[in-house]
Amino acid sequence: MLLLTRVVWLLALCAVALGCPRIVSRRQWGARPPKSRVPLRTPVPYVILHHTERNRCYSETTCSRQVRAIQDNHMDKRGLADISYNFLIGEDGRVYEGRGWRTKGAHTKVFNSRSLGLAFLGTFST
Repeated sequence: MLLLTRVVWLLALCAVALGCPRIVSRRQWGARPPKSRVPLRTPVPYVILHHTERNRCYSETTCSRQVRAIQDNHMDKRGLADISYNFLIGEDGRVYEGRGWRTKGAHTKVFNSRSLGLAFLGTFST
């Protein structure tokens, strides 16, 4: 909980200092249409942070390519209706719309209906 509080505080501070990050829409990154959608009742009490365990990206072109590959993997190999995260964050300073604010994610086993899933593009295990 302390880590989440610090992350939220840091994001708020950055938004005040630098302005809000640009959100890259599904259309802009080339998303496939979802197979289905389940509405997410908002506001939700939790934010779940993930990392994608893939290469890092530093431009809209490379990050969009990563997000498309993640969506393909989630839909074609995992059998999900769409990319599992609500939003993905690239090291290019952009936020990529996954399922968005109003669609239930598939990023956890038990908290999907009570959380937003944010994934950092890249591997951050160490």
